[in-house]
Amino acid sequence: MDAVTRLLSDLVAIPSVNPMGRALSGPTVLETRMSDYLERYFRDLGVPYRRHEVRSGRDNVIAKYEAPGGRRTILFDVHQDTVPTDGMTIDPFLPKIEGGKLFGRGSCDVKGGMAAMLAAFARLVAEKPSGSASVILACTVDEEFTHVGSSRLAEERPDVDLAIVAEPTRLDLVTTHKGAVRWKIRSHGVACHSSTPHLGDNAIYRMARVVTALSDYALVLSRATPDPILGPPSLSVGRIDGGVSVNVVPDWCEIEVDRRVIPGEMPESVPGEAAAFLRERLGSLDGLEFLPPWVNMPALSPNMRETDLAAMSDVIASATGRTPSRIGVPYGTDAGPLGQAGIPCVVFGPGDIAQAHTKDEWIELDEVRVAAELYYRMAVALG
Repeated sequence: MDAVTRLLSDLVAIPSVNPMGRALSGPTVLETRMSDYLERYFRDLGVPYRRHEVRSGRDNVIAKYEAPGGRRTILFDVHQDTVPTDGMTIDPFLPKIEGGKLFGRGSCDVKGGMAAMLAAFARLVAEKPSGSASVILACTVDEEFTHVGSSRLAEERPDVDLAIVAEPTRLDLVTTHKGAVRWKIRSHGVACHSSTPHLGDNAIYRMARVVTALSDYALVLSRATPDPILGPPSLSVGRIDGGVSVNVVPDWCEIEVDRRVIPGEMPESVPGEAAAFLRERLGSLDGLEFLPPWVNMPALSPNMRETDLAAMSDVIASATGRTPSRIGVPYGTDAGPLGQAGIPCVVFGPGDIAQAHTKDEWIELDEVRVAAELYYRMAVALG
């Protein structure tokens, strides 16, 4: 087994499940074991690193390769967490190799990219290629839910010239993507026995009118002026909960709203805009409560210098024989907060987003090996 495959196998075998706001606990939950592994990895390489607590039990692990005479510094960013394992049809933490693919939770999103970045980083440390850029490798937490790790990193504003964020892009260059705002709306009512519903105030009925209005708002957004690459913004209601029993008129109901933003939109304005639409449509917001967003992630506007993108394209083409596409994607990444902090960002890595979060998640091993070579060459070419 080659070194990159061994590294990826080790990473997949270490659970780092993000509870995604649920009351999950146990040895498979949170990034602690992954952070322990990364700390040992960087310590064994003999490079300076730090482990920075972002939230209780959740630590960004950041290491640096100081290139001899390096003129520029690149940030490699990759997240430690995975989505939960509900519904998986394979053992999520038993890496299995079959048909040139490695199966397991996180293999595609994003431990394949992490293995490639770690391998490239170790090679830079060992070989110290002439003219290379210095590299800060940041392994962040909680990307799958709130992006708190990358947001903290962005607040620190690392002294870098550009960032390469690992996500499954099939080795294409993602230069722009949507952001996301997620918040809850809660309706309040008055509980009573269901045999006399007229004595109560049904919070689910009130929320039903809200959901219908938000469906209309989603249609309005779909017709808004689109981004030339990403298209229009969008809105979706993804969860609903309420009441305590079928024989009790419910005094509460709650929904979770997902609003995708495009470059130029201000995430902090989104809940207020939705509330204004609801007020106009429903006549008032009586009995409704808008909870603060738990995700407030900006979109990534194209912000990378053309000379750097061209250098990256040349590296990819020379190694693969294929000129990469420059694309935009509808999902968010750590590049959102980093780009907002003024860091030129591109998202790039092995794997196909279609395999991320799936019941039998996998990644092609050849692509991971190629990515390790490409990350290394990019550090040299961008120096």
